[in-house]
Amino acid sequence: MYVMKTIQLEPHDPVVVLRLSRGVTNAINLEMVSELSDALADVADKYRGLILAGGNKFFSIGLDLPALVRLDRDRMADFLSRFHQVILSLYTLPIPTACAMSGHATAGGTILALGCDYRFITRGKCLMGLNEIRIGLPVPYLVDLLLRQIVGDRVATEMAYTGELVGPEQADASGLVDRIFSKADLEPRAIEKIAGIASSRPDAFSLIKKSRVKAIEQSYRQYAESSQVEFLDCWFQPEVRQLLRLAAEKY
Repeated sequence: MYVMKTIQLEPHDPVVVLRLSRGVTNAINLEMVSELSDALADVADKYRGLILAGGNKFFSIGLDLPALVRLDRDRMADFLSRFHQVILSLYTLPIPTACAMSGHATAGGTILALGCDYRFITRGKCLMGLNEIRIGLPVPYLVDLLLRQIVGDRVATEMAYTGELVGPEQADASGLVDRIFSKADLEPRAIEKIAGIASSRPDAFSLIKKSRVKAIEQSYRQYAESSQVEFLDCWFQPEVRQLLRLAAEKY
C-alpha cells in the first residue's frame, strides 16, 4: 500500500485500488486534486486497470466548500482547472477503470464516478447526484458532457435541472450505475471486473477507449476556458456566495 495524505494506492496485481482517504467525508480540496493528478499521471505505466474507491459512509461528499468559498477568483479558477484536468485524465486513461461506491457520492463525488468506465454502488442508503443547481451553480461543462454520454439526454437533463439525489435502485434504473452489490462484495467484484477486462490486449483496449472518449475530450478542450469563466461568474454572484456559505456550514 502506498499512502499519501488524501489518497491511498492499494495494488491488486494487475490492477490497483485508488482510495480517497481524507477523513469521513473525503471532501475534495486542492491537496487531494494534486495527489490524484500525480497518481493518475503514471498509473497506466504500472497497472493494467484502476478501481476508484472511498470510505464506507462517504465515497465523497464533493468539493470542500468550507475551504473553497474562501478563495478569490484567481485561486478558485486555478482549483477548477486542476480539478477538471483530473476528471479528464481519469476519463481518458488508456486502461479500464471502475468506481466502487460504498458510501454517498454527491456533487463532486458523482463527478469523479462519471470519469470512470464503470460505476458500482452498494445496497442501502447511498446517494448520488449533481445538486449544483440547488446552490445556484450550473453543472460544469465537462461533467454535462460525461453525464449525457452515460445516461442519455433525457435523464441528464432531469438530473441537472432538478439537482435531485437518488439512491442505488434509481441510479441503476437510469443507467447512472452499472451494478448494485452488497458492501462485502462491492470492491472484490469491481476488482474482478476490471482485472478481467485488463486481461485483453492493452493496445487494442486503449484504441477502443480512445474512440469512446475522443469526441468529448475535443469538445471540452474547445470550450474549457469560456465555460469556466461562466461557472466562475455564477460562483461569485452575491446570492450564490450566500448559498455556498450556508451549504458549507453543513459540512
